[in-house]
Amino acid sequence: QVQLVESGGGLVQAGGSLRLSCAASGRIFSINDMCWYRQAPGKQRELVATVSSAAATNYADSVKGRFTISRDNAKNTVWLQMNSLVPEDTAVYYCSAGVVSATRVFNWYWGQGTQVTVSS
Repeated sequence: QVQLVESGGGLVQAGGSLRLSCAASGRIFSINDMCWYRQAPGKQRELVATVSSAAATNYADSVKGRFTISRDNAKNTVWLQMNSLVPEDTAVYYCSAGVVSATRVFNWYWGQGTQVTVSS
């Protein structure tokens, strides 16, 4: 069984910063892409950022230049550094990872979500 545990959400004023963390644990052989999604009230879940195992990154247009995704393969951990936050960034943020298990089975796993609230 593989688990993703997120931390780092909270309440911040507009213009502020937060750093989200997500650690994967369990019987892991390797991890492919690691991603951050978010879902605001009444809206669909959207992809925020992706980092490959080779550290190639992609971002949603709405966060380019403000958010930075990074990972540590040895620690099976991914971070999302969020700067210059705006109220529109308010959402539940979810970590997701494509994991190859110790039995060489591939699955996508999700964290439980962490709330980010940006006040104006």
